[in-house]
Amino acid sequence: MPDPIHVLPRDAHNEALVANVHPSDWRNPTPAGRYNLVVIGAGTAGLITSLVASSLGARVALVERHLMGGDCLNVGCVPSKSVIRAARRVHEARLARELGLGVSPDLLPDFGAAMERMRNIRARISHDDSAARYSSEFGVDVFFGNARFAGPGTVDVDGTALAFKKAVIATGARATAPPIEGLAEAGYLTNETVFALTERPKRLAVIGAGPIGCELAQAFSRLGSHVSLLESAPQILTREDPDAAAIVQNVLVREGVALVLGAAIRKVERKGGEKVLHFMRGERLEELVVDEILVGAGRAPNVDGLGLESVGVDYDLRRGVNVDDRLRTTNRRIYAAGDVCMDWKFTHAADAAAKIVVQNALFLGRKKLSSLVMPWCTYTDPEVAHVGLYEHEAQARGIALDTYQVPIAKANRAVTDGEE
Repeated sequence: MPDPIHVLPRDAHNEALVANVHPSDWRNPTPAGRYNLVVIGAGTAGLITSLVASSLGARVALVERHLMGGDCLNVGCVPSKSVIRAARRVHEARLARELGLGVSPDLLPDFGAAMERMRNIRARISHDDSAARYSSEFGVDVFFGNARFAGPGTVDVDGTALAFKKAVIATGARATAPPIEGLAEAGYLTNETVFALTERPKRLAVIGAGPIGCELAQAFSRLGSHVSLLESAPQILTREDPDAAAIVQNVLVREGVALVLGAAIRKVERKGGEKVLHFMRGERLEELVVDEILVGAGRAPNVDGLGLESVGVDYDLRRGVNVDDRLRTTNRRIYAAGDVCMDWKFTHAADAAAKIVVQNALFLGRKKLSSLVMPWCTYTDPEVAHVGLYEHEAQARGIALDTYQVPIAKANRAVTDGEE
């Protein structure tokens, strides 16, 4: 048997998590003949594909090599929003000084308690994505192991052959780091490891001012870390409208996050227990000394080791599996959904794509990914959200538009809530 999986820190909450999403005593079932659908990957896309297909009468096998629930449960939505909420409570407590109820701005919250609360919440939610639930309630055959296409209609899971009529690749993506000299040797955190922290980093550098970087920079700052946010572009949140990004940028600065925009990081080195970032800002070489580095820039699709070449599935190491608008790969029997093939790397996007895959793969549907109107939100405070096209995207398509802006400060409710 393979070694049991552990999630750090090894406490009761994480043991409960693992017991749900990769139980050490799990025994893979005997394959039930030829499956209507074999799904590789038990993140959001894989889970929803399996659940919907099974509920409609399909015989489904679901394969996961690590933790069911994928990024969203384990290292994404659930832990990040738990930490963000804890940080917001701290911030609200400080603002309550206006009412005579606030805490001293010099009083630091219990970082360990905030992180334990996150682990508790994650463990409680993990039953929803558990192997036992998918097996007993939904009738899905759950296999743990490494999946690889072994022939035109076969997936091999550590020596066990699963025959399929159709298959779905839902292996997601992983965090990557930019090729900065010395970064790997100095050590760094990503969203996949930062939630294992139990002690507050006194000084934290965040590389990348996209959604992950901005959300966690603000949260850690509110929880008491001195945060420096480094970004190569001249603004944060470069995928958002500049005026919306500017509002968040001003808030981060007001709350004490040190913004380093236009930064070109040359190298990182470790000096004792400290880490030193060397970067160019304009023509000037500068240094930043921190205790921890969090990389919030870059994702890579999980396409390695799947044997995609053997079944004629075209893919790119950066963009992932190539699919058409109906999420079918270059092999007509194999589909893909979620972060492994889509530009929208959101849980709700993976959920919607999974339902498209089931209709098209099993019921001769003609549903298109392009038919979706996608909302998304960055969970800074204030949040930045939009639905559909941005102004610049509409203009690029030649769509005539009018723009109407209402500052939130013009809303009396915002003023009464102190949110103007």
